[in-house]
Amino acid sequence: MLTLHSMPSSGNSYKVRLLLALLGRPYRHVGLEYLTPELDRAHAEGLLPFSRLPVLELDDGTRLPESNAILCHLAEGTDWLPGDAVARARVLGWLFWEQNQHEGVIAVRAALLTYPHRAHLATPERLAELLERGAVVLGQMEARLAGAEWLEGDRPTIADIALYAYTHSAETKGGFDLSPYPGIRAWLGRVVALSGHVPLDHIPGA
Repeated sequence: MLTLHSMPSSGNSYKVRLLLALLGRPYRHVGLEYLTPELDRAHAEGLLPFSRLPVLELDDGTRLPESNAILCHLAEGTDWLPGDAVARARVLGWLFWEQNQHEGVIAVRAALLTYPHRAHLATPERLAELLERGAVVLGQMEARLAGAEWLEGDRPTIADIALYAYTHSAETKGGFDLSPYPGIRAWLGRVVALSGHVPLDHIPGA
């Protein structure tokens, strides 16, 4: 059975749990939350490649790091990752954009506002900067989703999973107002309606 080492509160970890649920694949969950002895021990024992979560452990003990790389591995051979080279490249483009543009703004603002150990970094100037940059990022998503149901193609792909993870909580955790983005809001509803969808706080076996 697959083993997923994940941080329950993290969107990067959630996206993998969500895809596993949508695929109907059983797995063992190992929760490693911020500021816990379990996470400290995992770091000390070198169990986390790149010292980041999530990490997917395969049946043979191989550990795969990086959330979007894990999505690609799990989606291989399924409808969640197109076989056509151009369509696949477009999906990958969204995954790269999610990590180098979206996550560093949408997720970071939420982290500053929700994690006590980061509260000292949540200066008014920093929060205002992230809010401004977030409007640009969300506007880019809205430009696509205003005229399309999914980020790439005519069905959901791992591009949607990757971007959903932090966008769905952008209002509640990050303080972003999504009312100017009706395309994004409709898309969030479509993801929630997918068969097998689970929320962020769903942990298997918990």
